[in-house]
Amino acid sequence: MRLLRRLFRTLAAVALWCIGLSIGWVLILAVLPPPVTSTMLVQRVEQGRADRSWRALEAMARTLPNAVIAAEDQKFMFHHGFDIEAIGKALDHNERRKGRGRVKGASTISQQVSKNVFLWQGRTWVRKGLEVWFTALIELLWSKERILEVYLNIAELGPGTFGAEAAAQRCFGKSASRLGVQEAALLAAVLPAPRRYSCQRPGGFVRSRQQWIAHQMDNLGDQLDPAVLARAREEQEREEQREQRREQRREQRREERRRQRKRT
Repeated sequence: MRLLRRLFRTLAAVALWCIGLSIGWVLILAVLPPPVTSTMLVQRVEQGRADRSWRALEAMARTLPNAVIAAEDQKFMFHHGFDIEAIGKALDHNERRKGRGRVKGASTISQQVSKNVFLWQGRTWVRKGLEVWFTALIELLWSKERILEVYLNIAELGPGTFGAEAAAQRCFGKSASRLGVQEAALLAAVLPAPRRYSCQRPGGFVRSRQQWIAHQMDNLGDQLDPAVLARAREEQEREEQREQRREQRREQRREERRRQRKRT
């Protein structure tokens, strides 16, 4: 019994130490640029280079954060790290197509930052659990703007090319501060598979996705503008209320059908 208590105290101390270390790490990177990511290390080995030039969010064209939000995570400014609706849809899709075709993901921008900055590459339950932990931490301890800033500086946008500044120089020969809507949309269009798709030689799929992203940017408006966000939040609340009323009506119809079956 004494040995078990000692083991429990040791494990508790190790757990507390790990929690404190992870919180400290997240707090440090709330103000300092992440030095390197696991993907950068892999590309440095495979490609012999990993180009990145850090740019503060306010030094980038506003089109860039709006493009990645439109492309990757349209609820980014409203959720707390996880898009529950998207996760549900992805699970349903993957269950229906089990063993057939690609697995559909539902990672938010926050989750992508979490796994790329703090974790290693791979698909294990341990890594997934740590991803949830770090996602919750950065949502709690970083601003949304900081999460976007880190994402736009670590995202892989081509072989050996990381971050919006390096990609803008490589694809357009200009700074990330000078990118227009179409240029930002083109960079965001390659995000799903930056080693397969190219912003320098975009094919039909990339061009089609570029136009879709530009259209979504126009629909969403400037996601960093407080007035735009306030209107979007109000609309989201109204839509949630409408969905609740629709669900109530559906439940009433189901209840009515149950009553009719009982009568018969």
